[in-house]
Amino acid sequence: MAQVITIQEAVDKVTDGMAVMVGGFIGSGAPGQILAQLAETKVKDLTLIANDTGVLGDALSQMVVNHRLKKVIASHIGTNKETGRQMNAGELEVVLAPQGTLVEQIRAAGAGLGGVLTPTGIGTVVEEGKQKVTVNGQEYLLEGPLGADVAIIKAYKADRAGNLVYRRAARNFNPVMATAAKTVIVEVEKLVEVGEIDPDEVMTPGIFVDYLVLSQSVEVKNVG
Repeated sequence: MAQVITIQEAVDKVTDGMAVMVGGFIGSGAPGQILAQLAETKVKDLTLIANDTGVLGDALSQMVVNHRLKKVIASHIGTNKETGRQMNAGELEVVLAPQGTLVEQIRAAGAGLGGVLTPTGIGTVVEEGKQKVTVNGQEYLLEGPLGADVAIIKAYKADRAGNLVYRRAARNFNPVMATAAKTVIVEVEKLVEVGEIDPDEVMTPGIFVDYLVLSQSVEVKNVG
């Protein structure tokens, strides 16, 4: 069974120097309540793995503004000008990865693979320092697996075993990140009892989930 914990208990599980995956796509499906509290802590030197660094003013962007990060691995940073400023000032290391490559690197880590081969980036600065592999006359870049110490993700509904259901576009990076971290913390809007989610609805099995954090506006069914 996944353990239900408070936001503070979730935040306390993130310590200096960790690699932290964060689900979401420019706010959609992002675990905003956990991130907002994490940004206000003294934790430092985190490596953020995410699609983006948020929109200036949202919870994820505050992780950058409050200097909680030493490195970002993301597909784009254009919606948060502070990320670009810190990068240009040498305050923050930024590694940009094509979005498809990024998600496949995460998937590879979750599946225990040694990496993925992709033609994306051949002939560009993306290939610098990377191994090339030729298959049937076609050159590919070998992109290594990308895992994390902690994944902080968002789901619409969970049961007490940790089985998750996402809602529409908020699904995005969340399911694949749940497979690729040592510890998985899920911010969830609705908590139900085991058996109340149709198995056909389950998008992330509970075996991947360690902790559940209820959003402040929550719906809990059949509790005590």
